[in-house]
Amino acid sequence: MDLVHIDFRKWDGSRHWQFAMHRLGEDEHGLWLWSPPGSNMQRGHEPVRKSRSINVKLIPDNKWWTAIWSWQREVDLYVDIITPPSWNGSTVTMVDVDLDIMRAADGRVAIEDEDEFEQHQVEMDYPQRLIDTARATTARIALAVESRHEPFGAVGESWMAKAVSLAEGRDG
Repeated sequence: MDLVHIDFRKWDGSRHWQFAMHRLGEDEHGLWLWSPPGSNMQRGHEPVRKSRSINVKLIPDNKWWTAIWSWQREVDLYVDIITPPSWNGSTVTMVDVDLDIMRAADGRVAIEDEDEFEQHQVEMDYPQRLIDTARATTARIALAVESRHEPFGAVGESWMAKAVSLAEGRDG
């Protein structure tokens, strides 16, 4: 079972991002996945899109976040704040709770989608525990990303190098 289906949902159960990635390996940080450029991805019921870069995703066990690195893109790291992932065979489901941390290739770090988080607290009736945990996780992970605390430093870069090597092997 090389392929893992990523099933992002929203708190109300609606479809969010859907895509598949190949297993890359595991370490103390969790399961690492990768996908080559041109891989299919779909948000909700929008038309399918093709990814434009090599991507590497980390799915930590029982954490309130997941991260994706993109090769040679303006935003090289994007961390989604989620509920802990649940597995059913080769499908992993995560509930996206809106808040995101992005790191630009120049090192700038920003927290995204605060407005969406505020709006969905009301529209989707987020429980207080979800709100508090999402905010605390966002603050902690933003600091880790900014300081390049692992896995957001050399560890992520080494898994990306492995994915790049695999992608280049497919091309040649």
